[in-house]
Amino acid sequence: MRWIAVILLSVLMFISQPASASGHSEGEVDVAELIFGHIGDSYGWHITEWNGSHVTIPLPCIVYSSTGWHVFMSSKIEHGHEYEGLFIAEEGRYADKIVEAGPDGELVRPFDISITKNVASLMFGSLLLVVLVLSCARWYRKHDAMEKAPGGFTGLMEMMVMMVHDDLIKDSVGPDYRKYAPYLLTAFFFIFLNNLLGIVPFFPGGANLTGNIAVTFVLAMCTFLAVNLFANKHYWKEIFWPDGPIFLKCPIPILQVIEILGMFTKPFSLMVRLFANIMAGHAMILGLVSVIFVAAKIGPVIGGSMTVITMVFGVFMDCLELLVAFIQAYVFTMLSAVFIGLSRQGGHDEGHEHVNETTN
Repeated sequence: MRWIAVILLSVLMFISQPASASGHSEGEVDVAELIFGHIGDSYGWHITEWNGSHVTIPLPCIVYSSTGWHVFMSSKIEHGHEYEGLFIAEEGRYADKIVEAGPDGELVRPFDISITKNVASLMFGSLLLVVLVLSCARWYRKHDAMEKAPGGFTGLMEMMVMMVHDDLIKDSVGPDYRKYAPYLLTAFFFIFLNNLLGIVPFFPGGANLTGNIAVTFVLAMCTFLAVNLFANKHYWKEIFWPDGPIFLKCPIPILQVIEILGMFTKPFSLMVRLFANIMAGHAMILGLVSVIFVAAKIGPVIGGSMTVITMVFGVFMDCLELLVAFIQAYVFTMLSAVFIGLSRQGGHDEGHEHVNETTN
C-alpha cells in the first residue's frame, strides 16, 4: 500500500505540475496542498467550503513568546493575519507553524502548546473511548453475564476484548499476562478507534492522528518502557552476555552492541509501521479523489471515464481502509505483546511448568 501511494502521488504531482507552474488559476486544484494539508496538522479544524469561504472551527492557541504568554483562538491568525506579533509562516523551515519576527527580522519559533487539530482529535477519541468502555461496564454491573449474554454493541465489545485478550495477549505474553493486559487492550482500542475516526470524512472525524509520527512515537515509547522496565534478569543477561562464541563478546562486544541496537529498533519499527501505513492510506484515498479534478481538465470523455473508475476504486479503498484500521491496531498490539513476552522469557518456562503441575 505504501508503494502504491508513493507512485500515485508522484503521478498526480507530475500531471498537475504544468498548471502549477503557470500560476494558480481560478478553480484549479492543488493536489499536493490538498493531500499534505489533510494528512498534516493545523491550528483550526477545517469543515468545508461554502460560497467561496472556508468553514473552520477555531481552536485555542497557547504560545509563550518573547513578550510572554498569549492565549487566543486560531481564527485571529488565519489567512495571513497577525495577532500580538504572532502569525503563521507560509513557507520555509517553520511553514504552517506559529512564529514571531525576531529583532533581525528572522522568524523565531516560540514555545507552542496549542490545541491543534490532532490534539483535539486525540482528546475527542480518548473521551469517546472512555465513554464506550464505561457504557459496557455499566451493562455488566446491572446484569449477570453468566445468565444473560450481552447483545448489541456490548456484545461486540466483549467479542473483541476476548479475541485480543485470550488469543493475543495471553498466548504472547505468558503466565504473567494479567498485569500487561490493561495497557495492551488500551493500545489496541485507542489505535483502532482513532483509525476509524480518521476514515470518517466529516467532523469530528478526518484527522490523521495515528498517521502522525509524534503519536506513534509515544505509543512505541510506552511499549519500550513496558518491555525494559519490567524485564527479568534473563532478558538483561541476553542483552549484555548473549549466547554465542566468546570471541564475539570479549574483548570486542559485537553481540552486545547488536542486542542493544535491537532494543531500540523494535520500538522504532512499531512507530514507523503504524505511521507509514496509516498515512499512506489517507494519501491514497485523497489521491484518488484528486484524480477526478485533474482528469476533468483533460477533457469531458477522459474526465467522465476517470471519474467513474476513481469513484468505484475509491469506494473499494475506503472498505479496504476499514480492514487496515483493524489490522494495524492488531499488529501493533501483537508485536508489543511479543516483545513483552520475550522480556519475560526467563520465567516463561517456569510459569508453564507451574501451570502443568497445577493441572496434573
